[in-house]
Amino acid sequence: MSAAGVRRPVYVGDDGALRDVAEAIATDWAALGVRGSFLARNLDTGEQLGFDIEELIPLASVVKVPLALVVLDRIAAGDLDPATPVPVDPARSSVGHTGLAAFRYPAIVAVGDLLLMMLSVSDNAAADTVLGLVPVADVDERLRAWGCGDIRVRHRMNHMYECAAGAAGNDFSLALELALRDERADRHTIETLDPAHANVGSAAALVELLRRVWCDEISAPSATAELRRLMSLQVFTQRLASELRADTLRWSGKTGTFLHLRHEIGVVEAESGDRVAMAALTRADRCAGLAPDVELAIGVAGREAFEALRG
Repeated sequence: MSAAGVRRPVYVGDDGALRDVAEAIATDWAALGVRGSFLARNLDTGEQLGFDIEELIPLASVVKVPLALVVLDRIAAGDLDPATPVPVDPARSSVGHTGLAAFRYPAIVAVGDLLLMMLSVSDNAAADTVLGLVPVADVDERLRAWGCGDIRVRHRMNHMYECAAGAAGNDFSLALELALRDERADRHTIETLDPAHANVGSAAALVELLRRVWCDEISAPSATAELRRLMSLQVFTQRLASELRADTLRWSGKTGTFLHLRHEIGVVEAESGDRVAMAALTRADRCAGLAPDVELAIGVAGREAFEALRG
C-alpha cells in the first residue's frame, strides 16, 4: 500500500481496553491489505470503540438505509402510500444481480415492497425506482434537516455502474484495477468513488443514525420501527452478522459492495438487553471480486466489539 495506506489509524475508545480492541481490529485488517473505518457503540451506555470514524467513504448500497428512512418518513406523514403500485421496466432498470434488477419482464410493485426489496436483497432497481418517487435532492435535503450532514446522497444507484463503465467500458475487472490504482494514488478516475461526488458517510455519522433509529429519536416512531423491521430481514450474513449468529442474538443490518468496497452497518441486540450499533467501511487493496478472508475479518471485528461493549 501507499504511505497513506499504512498511516496509523486514529483510535477511539472509552478506556484502554476498548482502544486495545480497536487497535487489534485495525491491525488485522491492515494485515489483509484492508483500509477503512470501524465504529461500535453500546446504545445504552454510550461506550464505544473504533478507528478513523470521521473519514468520509463512498457508501455503495449502505446508502439505502438513510434513503429508506426518508421514504418511510414521507409515508408516516401521509405524503406517500406504501400500497401505491409502481411499474418497473427491466429494460430501463439498474444494474444488479438481485430482486427487480435481475427481472426479465415488466412488473408492478407497491412502494412498501420496493423498500423491502432494496433492504432485504439490496435491489438496486428497487432503490432507483424509489428515487423516482422521492428525488435524490429531496433525500439529501431531509437528511441535512435531521442533522445528518456527514451522510450525503448525491446520485442514483445505477450511476455507480455508469461511471465505472465510462472509465472501463464493460470490463469491470479493469474498473476494479482502476479503483485500486486510484486508491493508492489518492485520485478518482471513477467519479462515484470520489468522496466529493459520491454518496458518502462516515462510521460516526452512520452509527449515530442507527442510534437515533433504534431510540426513536428521528422521524416518526412508525417510520423507525418499520426500518428496524426491514433491516432485520436482510438475507446477506457474510460480514458483521457472520460471527454474531446465536439464538440469543438478533442482527439487523445492511451491506454495501462495489468494486473494492465491502461495507456493513447494523445493530446487534441480545436477549440480555445489550444493543450495539456498528459500522464497518472497508476498501480492499486487491484485484478480487471475492474475498472471504476480508468478509471474515469484518465478522471477527463485529464479534470482538460486541463482546467488549456488552454489559
